[in-house]
Amino acid sequence: MQSRADARHSEYLADLSALVAIDSGSYSPDGVNRVAAWFDARLQRIGFTTERTEVPRHRGRSLGDVLVARKQGSLSASAGGRRILLAGHMDTVFDDGTAAARPFTLSGSLAHGPGVSDDKGGLLAGLTALEILQEAGFHQYAELVFLATPDEEIGSPGSSEVTRQTARDMHYALALECARENGDIVIARKGVADFLITVTGRAAHAGIEPERGAHAALAAAHLTLGLQALNGQWDDATVNVGIVRAGTRANIVPSQAELHVEVRGATAATLQRIRSSIHELASRTEVSGTTAHVQQLDLCPPMEDTPASHRMLELARAEGRKLGLEFGAAATGGVGDANTIAGTGVPVLDGLGPVGGADHTPEEWLDTDSIAPRIALLASLIVALADNRNDRNPVPTPQP
Repeated sequence: MQSRADARHSEYLADLSALVAIDSGSYSPDGVNRVAAWFDARLQRIGFTTERTEVPRHRGRSLGDVLVARKQGSLSASAGGRRILLAGHMDTVFDDGTAAARPFTLSGSLAHGPGVSDDKGGLLAGLTALEILQEAGFHQYAELVFLATPDEEIGSPGSSEVTRQTARDMHYALALECARENGDIVIARKGVADFLITVTGRAAHAGIEPERGAHAALAAAHLTLGLQALNGQWDDATVNVGIVRAGTRANIVPSQAELHVEVRGATAATLQRIRSSIHELASRTEVSGTTAHVQQLDLCPPMEDTPASHRMLELARAEGRKLGLEFGAAATGGVGDANTIAGTGVPVLDGLGPVGGADHTPEEWLDTDSIAPRIALLASLIVALADNRNDRNPVPTPQP
């Protein structure tokens, strides 16, 4: 695999330059769809059947399409063949015009440009790995699926259901975010739950009869202290009251207040414990005459560090050693489409693109020296996972 990946290095850089030149912010559907069309054509060229799906608008704004590409192998699932999902995203955090203002550049071994590592570099690495497997005549798998989403940078509001549906039939998933700066891949991502807490009190004239009021903002302040005090109770979790709103005029005791709370946790069990703690705190407000109502707005499941994902990690390390690569596994608080995939019960590894860093900033970079080795690793890992017949210690997988 290494020699085939080496031979693709110049072509990869040319392709990456072309992709970075396309503005494809999450709310730039035309640009995202240009990226989708580019990958669509390349995938069809190597025998994949492709489908583009429109997704719902988000907050009144259009999003690009989801691209799902499939290719059947020669080894059925009943005979030991495995269905493997490769997943990445086409959108960036950058506004239209950024690609022209800050085009693709090479400085020594580092490539720069909007989305060069997050995630155009990773998405292209996945495609290139599939191309070299096709070139090598590899077909001993049940199915290979390539998923490219248009809205990961805003939490995948439109594409998450397509991601869940696509992932449910898979045995394994390999997510194509770039490797950490030190070369580590990602074995765990925290889950995120968003809550809205509405505090209701009683209005009164603040100058004449404040005693007749029930101060919702004061109750919200006490609640904020209690919520922030949850930090440190669980090593794998954080709680943040990010927005506090209350009142309409300075001379009125406020009758309404609201708190927007974000919770991150490494396991579903931790998220459940924090959810229970939030409801407990809200059930006993500190200001007489006030009440608090908790509403969970959103939930992104954690990508948990499981025995199955650890087995995948060991396979990845074994394949890496054959290529002269040594790397560890990182756990991160950031979320991605790998969380959604993991929520379906499918074992997943992330960070399987080339090494990159400074995501979401003008300094974003990709280490071009890592391109060929990481593509070779990805292709080799697909081969190692694809045929379960001779594996004495197979990765345990959920039944589809």
